[in-house]
Formats: sequence, structure tokens, C-alpha cells
Amino acid sequence: MTVRHEIAAITARIVERSRSTREEYLARIDAAIDRGPHRTTLSCGNLAHGFAACGPVDKALLAADRVPNLGIITSYNDMLSAHQPFETYPALIKQAAAEAGGVAQVAGGVPAMCDGVTQGMPGMELSLFSRDVIAMSAAIGLSHNMFDAAVFLGVCDKIVPGLTIAALTFGHLPAVFIPAGPMTTGLPNDEKARVRQLYAEGKVGRAELLEAESKSYHGPGTCTFYGTANSNQMLMEIMGLHTPGASFINPNTPLRDALTREATKRALEITALGNQFTPVGRMIDERSIVNGVIGLHATGGSTNHTIHLIAMAAAAGIKLTWQDISDLSDVVPLLARVYPNGLADVNHFHAAGGMGFLIRELLDAGYLHEDVRTVWGEGLRSYTIEPHLGDEGTVTRIPAAAVSGDAKVLAPASAPFQLTGGLKVLHGNLGAAIIKTSAVKPERRLIEAPARVFHDQEELNAAFKAGELTSDFVAVVRFQGPKAVGMPELHRLTTVLGVLQDRGLKVALVTDGRMSGASGKVPAAIHVTPEALDGGPIARIQTGDIIRLDADAGTLEVLINEAEFASRPLVTQDLTASHHGMGRELFAGMRALALRADAGASAFGEMT
Repeated sequence: MTVRHEIAAITARIVERSRSTREEYLARIDAAIDRGPHRTTLSCGNLAHGFAACGPVDKALLAADRVPNLGIITSYNDMLSAHQPFETYPALIKQAAAEAGGVAQVAGGVPAMCDGVTQGMPGMELSLFSRDVIAMSAAIGLSHNMFDAAVFLGVCDKIVPGLTIAALTFGHLPAVFIPAGPMTTGLPNDEKARVRQLYAEGKVGRAELLEAESKSYHGPGTCTFYGTANSNQMLMEIMGLHTPGASFINPNTPLRDALTREATKRALEITALGNQFTPVGRMIDERSIVNGVIGLHATGGSTNHTIHLIAMAAAAGIKLTWQDISDLSDVVPLLARVYPNGLADVNHFHAAGGMGFLIRELLDAGYLHEDVRTVWGEGLRSYTIEPHLGDEGTVTRIPAAAVSGDAKVLAPASAPFQLTGGLKVLHGNLGAAIIKTSAVKPERRLIEAPARVFHDQEELNAAFKAGELTSDFVAVVRFQGPKAVGMPELHRLTTVLGVLQDRGLKVALVTDGRMSGASGKVPAAIHVTPEALDGGPIARIQTGDIIRLDADAGTLEVLINEAEFASRPLVTQDLTASHHGMGRELFAGMRALALRADAGASAFGEMT
């Protein structure tokens, strides 16, 4: 089935908007393809440095330039559950490459930080910019120009977007992303959230809270809720950067290893030395980006990707906007209910049919561009499968199930959970903002209440603990944008505002910061742009001003006389304390260079 006309029209306007920057980008990568990573063009000294640590066989192969060389970019560390499984991947990849007649080298490592560890801590103010650091770190690894293709080992929040930016910057190379998979199911996410609320209310102690958290986050793999990490995996598959069915297989299983070996061999097959050359910069185009946005809406994915997708697209010369994302949300149905949009976790989603079922439903209903290129070949139809372990440790694939294994978790396109996606852009006299609606009950999507202004989340938490929050209000937490403090996630507010909402209050959040990819039931206008430090109207709000947030209408306004509001001076804030300690002083340049949230919040400047 051809793609629906609304989606075709949005794609066409992205193509037209991006025409000049995309053409410039493609010209650059075509020139790089023509030059090629031919190792025999390196001086003897260059080449000797490049394979000095290799064994005799690999040295001979690389010296002769007869075989493809695969560059491994890894985000391995053994503190973070999602990235710990990558410890064994380089050896597995090198073995698989040798079996396929190629060579693999670890080209470089990139940092991988965990927002779950740094929530509410000073390190969280480095989180967003770690995406750009990751992209630059990967670029350093690939800059040796020894490689015919690259594989990227990454899972979590900023890591995959950073790696994608790097892959597209080196768009003349084929790129395959290899995931580690989610941890097995532990304590249900709703039970974890219940204990968090009890702790916030002082009804249980730290020991009970830590026990619940440890039972939830209990082993190797990604956290099982549907936050940014698992949204990343969905994106990589629906955009064709994973091999089919790779996203949600648990770590340290025979099938996970088989998929890794297969991805390695596939990366070698699509180099310029073979007949299926697939440079990632040509493979990923405007249709691929639109497919990613559609997947985000259909699954109720992370709000963080309203920033990351714009930055990722820009790396390929493609100009994606918040309005594109919002307009696609208006026409794409919600097909998945995974926590915080439901009670299930990603293992339940996978068991219900997972990515194969989801992609098949979206394709058959005309919501996805089918005629895209992927690392697996032409067309997205080959991703409508379930992966299984075959004979001798190989991967076999069968067609995705015709019927969902659990209609409460994964719905067919003919009977969606709601007719629109889970994200919306808000506009009004406070600027533009993003709201995630998929977990917010319809009756809570409109709120009109007095503002209470805070300059960080600790101020709000202190007011809660002091018993000061007893009536309806809209919390305005400002000076949290990328230029101010690196745009941290304000996840600690989720529990407090959830408690107040459960007590019967009407509450909402308006902030120029971010919320967690797991943001949920409280209406939150986030990523407010322009931010307070950049002269945004949010810096003029005073406690007591009436704010109206209407998620259905897509509006965010302060209800005050326009002239009076414009005449107010912009409030300033001393941010010195947030610019030092825990490495934050090293990021002063990135804060100064950061683009607005609706332009991707990148410190690289305008890439398109």
C-alpha cells in the first residue's frame, strides 16, 4: 500500500525545505566515497600505525587491501546495565568478521552516562551535551580512515542519537547499529512508581525504596520501561539501521549473540568492496526520518526525541521541525501501551508481537514509507518478522503474527488505543513547547490555574515537603534550558506532581528543561522555547499569573494583558553554582553555543 497522502505531503515539504542542504550533504559524502578508505593510499608509516597491534593474518590482509575492515565504535562500560553486555561484543564481532573473510578493529570508545543515576544530581546537567561529545568521540575513532564500514554499539538515552549523528557525518560509510537488548522483567513499573510516591509522602523509608528500585533495575540490559533508551531501539529498527528483529532480544542469550554475528557479516556485505554498497548517508533520507517520527508516535515514545530527531536529521542535511513532528502526530494512531503509557514493559511488548507486528500494521495501513533503503536491503517489508534461533546458532525469521499476542499492549491499526500519536507542539504567548499526551488522561489535558514559579526542581520539592502546595497550580520551573544549565531532565518532579494530582489537585508543569523519557500522567509543557536565559517570555511569568495549558487545542498561554506582559522586565538568575563542579565548568563553551531546543539543542551550530 502506498503511504497516506497526509504523510506524503509532510514528507514532501521536508524534502523541499531540505533541498539545498541535502544536496550539499550528498555531494560531500559522494566525494568521500570517491576518495575511499583505501588503505594502500596511506603512507607506510600511517598504515603500520594502523595495524601494529593486529595479528599476522590481519596485518597481511590489511596491507594488501583485499578485504573489508570493520570499525567498531563501542559505548561499553560495566557500571551501566544497558552497556555492560557490550564487553564481549568486540571479540564476537572480530570472530564473525574473520569467518566472513573480513577484519574488525575497535576504532574507538565513547562515553555513556545514565540519566537514571544522575537524575536530580549535578551530573544531569552534562547529560544532553553528552550526545554531542559522543558524536565527536565517534568521529575521532573513525577519522583514521582505515574502515570500509562501521558498527555502532549503543543503547541508551544520548548514546544512540550521538552515534547516529556520527554515523551520518561519516555518511560515506555503511553503518549497522547493534543493540544489547532489555533486561528481563523485574518488579512491575507501576509498583515501582507506587513505592516512589509512598516514599515522597514519607510513608515508607529509604530501605523500602531501595529494595523496590533494585528489584526493578536488577540485571544487564536496558531498563524495561518505554523511555528514551527503548525508544532509541524502536527508532533504529523502524529506520532500518538494525537488522530485522534485533531491538528487544534480552542480553546474554544465544539469539542475541546470533543477531550480533549476523549484523557483523551484513556490515561487511554492504561495503564498497561488494555488490550491495549501502552508504548510510544515502540510505537514510527524508522518508526514513519520517518513518522514525511515525514510530515514535505509534508507540508513545520519548519526548527527548523531539530534540534528538531534529539533530539527527540535520546531520544528514535534512531539516525536520517540531511542526512536522506535531502534524504527523495528528494523523498517526497510538498502537502500543507500554509503561508509562500502560502497565506493560518492553518484554511484554516484544512478546505481544513487538516491532514486526507494529511495522506490519503501520505499513498495511499506509502510515510508513515502505520503499526505503535499509541495512537489510530495499524496502521495510522485510522487517515485518519475528526472529528466532535457528540451526547451528543462526538467525531464522518467520512472518509477524497476524493477531496481537496481547491487545492491551499492542493494538492493530484498525483498533488503535487512540487515533492520534502521543506528542503535541504547544504554541502561545509563552513561546513553543512539547507535551506528551499519551499517558495523560483526556480530562487532565486542559488546565487553567495560577502559576507558582521555581528556579529549579529542588525549590518545588522543598515547597512540597513544607506542605505549601495545597491548591491547584501550574509549576513554572525555569532557567533549565540548554544555554542556562544544559537542559537537565527534571524527573524528580514526576513523583511529587503525581502525588498532588492523586490528592485531587489540578497540577501541570511548564519548563524550559526536559522531563524523563518516562514522563507520564501529569500534563507537562516542556522544552519551552525560547528558554528563560535566551530572553524567552517564560522569564516574565510571576507567581499568581493565570496560565492556560490546552493539550488538545495545542496552546500554552499566560492570561494577562499583552502590553502589560510585554512591559515586564525579564527576570535574571545567578547560575554560577550550576556552572562549576562535577565537570560542568568544562561545558561552558557548549552552553554558549547551544541551539534552541526546537533546533536540536546542539552545540555544533547549524549542521544543515
